[in-house]
Amino acid sequence: MLKSPFLKKISIASDKVEREVFPFNSMAFLTDDFELTFDQKITFFVGENGSGKSTMLEAIAKLCGFHESGGSLDHKNYDSIDHVDSALAKALQATWLPKVRQGFFFRSESFFNLANYIDTYGDLNRYYGGQEMHKQSHGEAFLSLFSNRLGSPTYLLDEPKAALSPQRQLTFLSLLSEWEKSDNTQLIFATHSPILLAYPNAQIIEFTSEGLRDVEYEETENYKITKTFLNNPQRYLKELMDLEVSK
Repeated sequence: MLKSPFLKKISIASDKVEREVFPFNSMAFLTDDFELTFDQKITFFVGENGSGKSTMLEAIAKLCGFHESGGSLDHKNYDSIDHVDSALAKALQATWLPKVRQGFFFRSESFFNLANYIDTYGDLNRYYGGQEMHKQSHGEAFLSLFSNRLGSPTYLLDEPKAALSPQRQLTFLSLLSEWEKSDNTQLIFATHSPILLAYPNAQIIEFTSEGLRDVEYEETENYKITKTFLNNPQRYLKELMDLEVSK
């Protein structure tokens, strides 16, 4: 039986790099010797907005053959947006063991358009629980989609918490556990959610201006800021407001 993770490593093919274009002209860590290794079934990308985590995830999705707006290989021809000519995707090279073809790319910004496509052309009974996406809430549609596609080899998810309340994020964690136990699924997330990041034994890769590094859950800014705030929200808010007044 094949076991995840299937995507072992991504690196840069230096002869395909276009240094004058995005993201090579703005993300210093994209050097010729850039390398990113996946050693767990579940990996999280974390970092501030603009740090490159979503850009990297989208490039990996493109490398896997998914449409840049999201979906599976079945959805690669839907024309919800113009195709993006990704310089990073062109320059990436992947190491697979083995190479897998099936999977799904979730992109929160364009999920509405993907749901339109699924409702019109998708096999709702086979893959989506038999109910149209747009007849469910955003969170219900998300959970319906993933609970009914259980078992695909690769999932790439860009900020899934945008579709999920805190309670539904906890429900999603139970889905992650089912996927992990199946031993044939690999998931890579870009997220800010301290709830999702708490999933045990996941690999967490932090994107910073200095580069990328593996971190523990308690080392992430997402955890530290959320914990500090929830421990004493009134004090935190007072400090913020006093700081704003003093400017």
